[in-house]
Amino acid sequence: MGDENEPGQPDTSEAKPREEKTSVSGLIILSVGLVVIWMLLWGQFTWLSLITGVLLALGVSIVFYLPAVEMSIRINPWYTLVFFARLLFDITRASIGIAWLVLKPRYVPSNAITAIPLRTRSDLIMTWTAEAISIVPGSIVLDVDREDSILYVHVINVWSEAEVDAFEEEVLRTEKRIALALGTKADVARVRAGSAASVTINRGGETP
Repeated sequence: MGDENEPGQPDTSEAKPREEKTSVSGLIILSVGLVVIWMLLWGQFTWLSLITGVLLALGVSIVFYLPAVEMSIRINPWYTLVFFARLLFDITRASIGIAWLVLKPRYVPSNAITAIPLRTRSDLIMTWTAEAISIVPGSIVLDVDREDSILYVHVINVWSEAEVDAFEEEVLRTEKRIALALGTKADVARVRAGSAASVTINRGGETP
């Protein structure tokens, strides 16, 4: 009698098995990835490296427990193509710009470290955004605030706050392209709404 659901209430009896299945599949994906990275680091694909990689992956997965990450199987081919095409363009343009700075006579460095609140709450989107920023010459992610979805980025050759703001807008556009290509429906809704997922960064010690 006590196990029956009252009329009008959703049936949640199958919620737990689904979560356990997701947890196991996530552990398998993580372990396989760690094994592949281990074998690539050693530069050899042998039974010894495979066995030691499996043992290491299990040890890391158990000892250094990581929080669950929401996986998305949604892939938009058009936006994925747009993302990679723009990423290739950004890498090419930035490489030319860095080469010019190296050859430019009397160049005076002017760098900045900026905190950029992202608009999604997805760990995967945040990670892909950080990777996309870091592989473009001239910028690199120094730290990540996972709780508030903030990236701390070092960028070179910026001379004014307007240029810093322009760089931050470009990072948010990168996040939007990734979310549209690979994110969940919630990610897409957030980037289209344009609101930051975390608190607003207070610069210069100003009070609200």
